[in-house]
Amino acid sequence: MLDGGSVLVVHRCHLDRRRRPALRTLEAPESKIDAVPARADEVDEQREVLDARPALRQELALDALEPPNDVVQEPADLGDVTPHGEHFGSQSVANGCADLSRDRGLELRRRRREGLDLRAGALERRLHAPVLHSSRAGGGDPLRRALEGRLVHGKRGYSARRMDTALLDYELPEELIAQEPLPRRDESRLLVYRRAAGRVEHRRFSELPELLDGELVVVNDTRVVPARLRATRATGGAVEVLLVERTDHPQTWEALVRPSRRLRAGERVGAVELVRALGGGRWLVRLVGEPDGELPLPPYIHRPLGDPERYQTVYADEPGSAAAPTAGLHFTPELFARLAPARVTLHVGLDTFRPVQAERVEEHELHGERYRVEPGEWRRIEAAERVLAVGTTTVRVLETVARTGELTGRTELFVTPGFEFRRVDALLTNFHLPRSTLLALVMAFVGIEETRELYRLAIAERYRFYSFGDAMLAL
Repeated sequence: MLDGGSVLVVHRCHLDRRRRPALRTLEAPESKIDAVPARADEVDEQREVLDARPALRQELALDALEPPNDVVQEPADLGDVTPHGEHFGSQSVANGCADLSRDRGLELRRRRREGLDLRAGALERRLHAPVLHSSRAGGGDPLRRALEGRLVHGKRGYSARRMDTALLDYELPEELIAQEPLPRRDESRLLVYRRAAGRVEHRRFSELPELLDGELVVVNDTRVVPARLRATRATGGAVEVLLVERTDHPQTWEALVRPSRRLRAGERVGAVELVRALGGGRWLVRLVGEPDGELPLPPYIHRPLGDPERYQTVYADEPGSAAAPTAGLHFTPELFARLAPARVTLHVGLDTFRPVQAERVEEHELHGERYRVEPGEWRRIEAAERVLAVGTTTVRVLETVARTGELTGRTELFVTPGFEFRRVDALLTNFHLPRSTLLALVMAFVGIEETRELYRLAIAERYRFYSFGDAMLAL
């Protein structure tokens, strides 16, 4: 009994000397109770009575109160949404990560080869406010950190050493695949993601100089060759030859040839002599003169390009690529001059865009590509406080040289989540194909869950995708 005849009642708390660890040691209080309630050490199922006069140093353990039903109305982490769209159960949140890690309803797209649902919803609304917290920020609420440690890396199909290829899947409405460039290059849209603050901004590419804070811009100045050659066999059959990469011999190329099965070594089709079959439709070929065909536009581009130079960057210099470094297609000569970028060269091969077929990303084989960096340009890059890489090909060059110190050669660097970036501090890139090594690189830099949410937002906001599409800037 309390003074006045009241009974001290505590809901959902009880003494438990046997099972619970000590949470607090109580000092001897001044007693305000005339007598100990009868059967004080017993707890009623509905109302729990606590002896308010514990002995000195007696240990008490108090269970956490359960929250009311439906108290959790929004996912605590941007990625933690059940496959059927339901919210967390309040009981799971109350009980902590032990229950969360057993709650199968919290698994996001665990099934292999299931596409990421990119419908607009609550997550997109949250992205407009500064709540898309990057894993690089080092902050976030305790539940989010717990989910990342126990649920995200334990169940979502990736860890420090492996990544399920299904995480590179997403669904894109066909009408968002840009079929032609905009009339003016720098009028494309620019989705800006500030990683430290988790803030998203919707800007124009022409605003790029105002968005930077002293970063040295680095571009890949390779030039796409007119490498798609069409010819006719002596039998009258049509043959298409796509030159992929020049070998050490100036007139010899590695090429994709179709149809391939009926062709024979030594056969001549147009200006191309077939030297040796390499398997998988690849041939070593000898070319008479320089490539004089069509620009090899990606297969998802179905409209002819009126001006072939629109599939070249304005700073393209050394011929050698089978595809354009598309992040650079947004620069105008005036914008390029304002930024005074440093240059590197990597000749883009088609293997860069070859879909990842293995179930684990790290099992995919990435073929090498030739690169070169002038010594003076590397000195500029080394001395820069921060570096903005324009495109994934530029990232591969910078990170290769930062590791090897070799300014020329071939790089087979495969950048996947868990990669440690040594010279790239910011990334400018386009929106990439599903199951591509380019998307894996973006996830390595931005974060897997962050990238998935940014792509979901870009689709909800009707950004244009792929080579002639819009761009994304990760600062």
